[in-house]
Amino acid sequence: MTGTTPRDTTGPAGRTRWPILAVALALAAGCSAPAAERVGTARTPSAPAATAVSQPPPGDPRVLTKNLAVPWGIAFLPGGDALVTERDTARLLRVTASGEVSEVAKIDEARPDGEGGLMGVAVSPAFDKDGFVFLYYTAASDNRIVRYRYDDRTLTDAEVILDGIPKGAIHNGGRLAFGPDGYLYAATGEVGDRQLAQALGSLAGKILRMTADGAPAPGNPFQNVIWSYGHRNVQGLAWDPSGRLYASEFGSSSFDEVNLIEKGGNYGWPEVEGVGDDSRFIDPVVTWTTDEASPSGMAYADGSLWVGALRGSRLWRVPVAQDGTVGAAVPLFENQYGRIRAVTTAPDGSLWIGTSNKDGRGSPAPDDDRILTLTPTP
Repeated sequence: MTGTTPRDTTGPAGRTRWPILAVALALAAGCSAPAAERVGTARTPSAPAATAVSQPPPGDPRVLTKNLAVPWGIAFLPGGDALVTERDTARLLRVTASGEVSEVAKIDEARPDGEGGLMGVAVSPAFDKDGFVFLYYTAASDNRIVRYRYDDRTLTDAEVILDGIPKGAIHNGGRLAFGPDGYLYAATGEVGDRQLAQALGSLAGKILRMTADGAPAPGNPFQNVIWSYGHRNVQGLAWDPSGRLYASEFGSSSFDEVNLIEKGGNYGWPEVEGVGDDSRFIDPVVTWTTDEASPSGMAYADGSLWVGALRGSRLWRVPVAQDGTVGAAVPLFENQYGRIRAVTTAPDGSLWIGTSNKDGRGSPAPDDDRILTLTPTP
C-alpha cells in the first residue's frame, strides 16, 4: 500500500515485532537529521523542494525531467533511453538521457483507479533480436501482463501473456523486471483480501516467475508461475551481483520490509508483520516503521540497495555485503523531493528516481512529478 491511507486501519492481522536493523546515520543534502528523526520518531515534514539547483554538488540528484504524472516504472532500452509508465494517465513515455520526453502510446485497455493503472514495464534482455516490451496494468476485470513489439517508437502486436491477477482499489503490486536468469518476474499485491497471500491457488500476494510467453519458468516450485508467497504488497525487485533477489514490501500499521527472496518461500502475511521468529515463515532482512518508508521501487547499485519511500519521503540506502547480508539502512534526501516511487539503475550505473507527488497523497511542487538522476558515491 502507498502513502498514509489506508494502511489497514483495523490494525495488523498477526503479531508485530521489533525491526532487526537499527536505522543509522541520517544523510540529507547539506545536513544531518536530528537524532529523533533518525529513529523514525513522528514529526511534521517540511515542504518538498520545488526545484533542484542547476549544478548540484557530487552525490546530490539533479532533475532530468519534470511535469510528469506519477511515473511508476522505468526500464531502459539499448542505447540508454528509458521507457517510463505513468500510472494514472496510462501513458508510456520515452525519456532520453538528456531529459527529452515523447509519448510512445496510451494504453487504452488500462483502467487507472486507486492504486491501479499502468504500472510495471520491462524490456526484453534479447531486445535487439525480439523487440519485446512488457507492461503490467490494471484492466477492466483484472491485473495483467501484456507483451508488445516495440518498433520505430510505437507499440504493436499486443499479446496478453498472463491475466487473472486479482485487482483492487489497493495493493495491486505491479513491478516487472527480468532477472539475471533471463526470466520475467512480477510482483503482485493481495488487493486488500489478506488470505489471498497464503493461497497458492491465487496469483495475489506473490512474486511470479515466467518465460517471455507467460509460461511457468523451469524450476518453479509449485508447477505454476508462483515463485514466493505470503506477501502483502511488493512494489520493488532488485538483484545483487551474486543473483540474490530482494523485494521491498509494504507493511500494515507496524513494519515495512525488505525481504531476501527464496524459491518457494513463505513470507508470512497476514500471519506476521515484520520479524516473527516463526519457522513457518521467512523473516525480513530490513524493517522500518511505516511512517519512515512505505517502500516502493528498488534498485541495486554501488554495493547497496536503493529503496524509494513514499510516506517516508526519502531514499533509503541499504548496504549489501558480498555474502548477501545487509548493513544499517541510511536515509537520504528526507523531505526534499516528496514521495519517491520509481528507482532504477541506468546502463551507466546512475540511478533514475521518479517522484509520486501527484498520486493523490502527496503535495505536488509546481514542477512535479519529476525524474531525478543520481550518481552513487561510496
